[in-house]
Amino acid sequence: MLPTRAKYKQADLPIRPFLFLLVLAHFTIAALSQAPDANPYFARKNTFSFLGAYSNDSSHIWLGVAESRKLVDIGAGYSRRLFVNRIVNWQYSFEILPVALNSDPVLTTNTTETIVYNNGNTTQTITQVTQAPTGKSCDAPDDMTATFVYPTQTDTVVWKNTCSRRWVMGEAISPVGFQWNFMPRKKLQAIVVGHGGCMHSAQPIPTSDAGSFNFTFDIGAGFEMYRSKNRSIRAEYRYHHISNGGTAKENPGIDNGVFQVTYSVGR
Repeated sequence: MLPTRAKYKQADLPIRPFLFLLVLAHFTIAALSQAPDANPYFARKNTFSFLGAYSNDSSHIWLGVAESRKLVDIGAGYSRRLFVNRIVNWQYSFEILPVALNSDPVLTTNTTETIVYNNGNTTQTITQVTQAPTGKSCDAPDDMTATFVYPTQTDTVVWKNTCSRRWVMGEAISPVGFQWNFMPRKKLQAIVVGHGGCMHSAQPIPTSDAGSFNFTFDIGAGFEMYRSKNRSIRAEYRYHHISNGGTAKENPGIDNGVFQVTYSVGR
């Protein structure tokens, strides 16, 4: 029989591996708790956005010829991540605009015709007002007066022209789109976007003979700043085009340079 002290030494042997494993587990857990996030990208899988966009003017940038049109867009968007690596985050993008306002310059002509008959006892005045959005920027012609003398009467016609602006309410949807975010491991990322869709307005735009239904597309670039991996703010500049594709009597088209700000959340 072993001495008592030997018994204690034999009894201690199984405890040592257990303590070693316990210490190893402790340092492993500590190391894992300090390890970086398993996902190194600022690239959400599903993103929901709220956006506002504005353009103060239009011109012949590429396809459109209607000038001096303003745009105001308010809406929401959704994007789905398709592919991501250390260089690019490629996303499908969808936008809907329940508020799509278009502003057209309008020329108003006030025509007053005064008829004086030769007997001198009868005078007749006729007044007519016409309003129409102009294809180009509104530059009101000078007021004019003309007198026409006939055998039985004399007509005096006065034309007074003024420029104003109308806002036309519409709605738009862009079901086909993409967004590319570059260097997705960084909080500040350069982006490229593009969309295609259609819009409907309460009146024909940009002229009276154009259509209420139009096709739209845009392409642009900007930056997206991630406040966290779930939230970000995006600022971008887009070339935005509206036209009816020849489905109406006139198709002047509208080219706008649009500034857009977007707030996004997701995971």
